[in-house]
Amino acid sequence: MPPATTPPLSTPASEPVSAPPATPDQRVSAHPADAAPGSPVAEASPDTVLPVPDGAAAGAATALGAPTMLAPIVRPGGPENASSAPPEAAPAEPPAADPEQVLSSYQWRFHHETLRELVEDPDELRAIRDRLTEKLEPATDNRTRARLLSLRAVVSRILGDLGKAHADGKLALAHAEATGELRRIAIAQARLAHVLQWRGDFAEADQLFAEANSSELPDRLRATMHEHAGRSCYDQGRYIEACNHFERALELRKVEDPDLIARTELALDAVLTKVAQGGWGPYPRSSDEILQLHRPPVPRFSERVQRWGYADTEGELAIAPSYADAQPFRDGVAWVRRPEADTWELIDETGELLIGASAGYLGVGSFSDGLAWVSRDGAGSWLAIDKTNKVVIPAGFEDVRPFRRGVAAVRRGGWGAVDKSGRVVLPTRYAGFTTALTDGRYVDGFTDEGLAIVEAGGRKGVVDRGGRVIVPPAHPALVIHPVAFLIGNGAGQWGALDRRGEPLIDMAHPSRADVMDEIDRLLADTKPVL
Repeated sequence: MPPATTPPLSTPASEPVSAPPATPDQRVSAHPADAAPGSPVAEASPDTVLPVPDGAAAGAATALGAPTMLAPIVRPGGPENASSAPPEAAPAEPPAADPEQVLSSYQWRFHHETLRELVEDPDELRAIRDRLTEKLEPATDNRTRARLLSLRAVVSRILGDLGKAHADGKLALAHAEATGELRRIAIAQARLAHVLQWRGDFAEADQLFAEANSSELPDRLRATMHEHAGRSCYDQGRYIEACNHFERALELRKVEDPDLIARTELALDAVLTKVAQGGWGPYPRSSDEILQLHRPPVPRFSERVQRWGYADTEGELAIAPSYADAQPFRDGVAWVRRPEADTWELIDETGELLIGASAGYLGVGSFSDGLAWVSRDGAGSWLAIDKTNKVVIPAGFEDVRPFRRGVAAVRRGGWGAVDKSGRVVLPTRYAGFTTALTDGRYVDGFTDEGLAIVEAGGRKGVVDRGGRVIVPPAHPALVIHPVAFLIGNGAGQWGALDRRGEPLIDMAHPSRADVMDEIDRLLADTKPVL
């Protein structure tokens, strides 16, 4: 992003920085390779954030590692103790520094008007890019390639090689999406958005920034997303919108952050200078406008004919009112029912019939991920079909929930989950899903990150979309935090587990808010990087 300038984004601190053994295949794979046994312990890098462990529980540093994209902080000093070497000894050639570590400690300066990085030594950055390429060549797993490609895109962007940066950014996003990991995808999206911003492709850049900024991400990462989105708005002359993003970044950061404050002050000074010259620019856009969301026709009841039809965004009739009942459009299709029929039929946004009433569906659910749950008795035996009425998952479930990122909650005796092929990924043995997030939302099944809170025997635990039990059902209360799990004893006391389910904060706090403040304190001691 033009005005924004910061090094690379990040990955969880538990991820090894070194690349796996070399193989000739470097294509995007749907199944990333796991780190080999004996992989080195992860260190802080442009893709990791490690909290200072002072007073923290064992494992807190790894658990609280969170991707971020803030500006680097301190440039390493010169060689240590250079004068202490014996005069007669030939100076040993220092090993080449790891390029990720170098970027994580790089000291950037920003132009007061463009808000972009000032490059003092282009050759040094080119050398870093070359070393990133050396690390990338033997890497075959999607996690490593996503990280290194997007870091290389960052360096190429700063050097002004926007064609190379764009190619690396797009490929990095493809690898990140193959991992299915929310944070990794968000980081790759934001880095690519930054490149698009510098290229002047603002609509696509702003859309990616908005898509990346999920409420399920850590606040500090979201704060940086807003900072970068604000700089993109600055480049476009959208100064009110830019200030809104900068304000949101400061709100999310919460704890004192001198670097963010300094960057924000620099940005606001630049905004005020521009405003004095030409005004505040366009009125802020809505989220739907930025995300370029298509707005389908909406159900509208005609008092004249006592039937349902659909109206377009201008309020004009798009589909004639001829239905006794009509559901909203989802995935480009909607279920409707005619007065003379008890069963539902499926139409597209032009009103064309896709599945007729003769299919016999008394119960229907909205399409999601290309599939919908339907039932011929309206009470059970739910099966999943596609938009051509092909049965993808045969009947057999007593209750179901919509698909979300490829997984749906289902009940057969107990609650579990299936993927889009019908394979049971979580055994149906739980009393229910009670997925609550710290932002106050409740999710019907799995979060975008692929986590769900399940209940068994009156106690709650956490599972992922692969069926792995992360936290056994043993807690009266449980809420998903962006970097941890908040647990309560049912008597008003709260604590936290890390993302591996290990103890992080003792259950001795009177409220969830106190535990969240403690987590913020642990995270606040780090110097995150882009």
